[in-house]
Amino acid sequence: MSGERAPAPGGLALVEELVNTLSVDTGDDRLAAQFGLSGPALAEAVELREALRAALLAHAGHQAPAGALDTLNGLLATAPLTVRVDAEGTAALVAGGGLADRIAAALAEGIAAGTWPRLKACAAEDCQWAYYDRSPAARGRWCTMSVCGARAKMRTYRSRS
Repeated sequence: MSGERAPAPGGLALVEELVNTLSVDTGDDRLAAQFGLSGPALAEAVELREALRAALLAHAGHQAPAGALDTLNGLLATAPLTVRVDAEGTAALVAGGGLADRIAAALAEGIAAGTWPRLKACAAEDCQWAYYDRSPAARGRWCTMSVCGARAKMRTYRSRS
């Protein structure tokens, strides 16, 4: 939905990109083409994407669907992550080559930076687009105020009439 927001910082941009391969309102799914996946790898990536969406909905104050976070934890549990130090002494987290491995590294980076809780999914049921909440209090609910937020406020207004 949203093209108005800047991408999430650092590795969280990969998480945002993965979740946003599916347009919930139209059903358009670009996961296979965007990440070059097929077969079992594609099936696992779909499972990973939807489990991440559940976590992002939880960040926005919604209850995650039953089992979704267990699925996410299971997929990430197998991700090999290594800390590597370069010649300048800078430490970096290095992931294996799989998508779940790269996502695990991105989440670890976001957790360390304190940015992971600001990656959310839009509260609109027909949207659920991933976005990075840059609001001062981190209380954003919609991917865009001008579209999803305005619709929600209009529905609330009409329900009072």
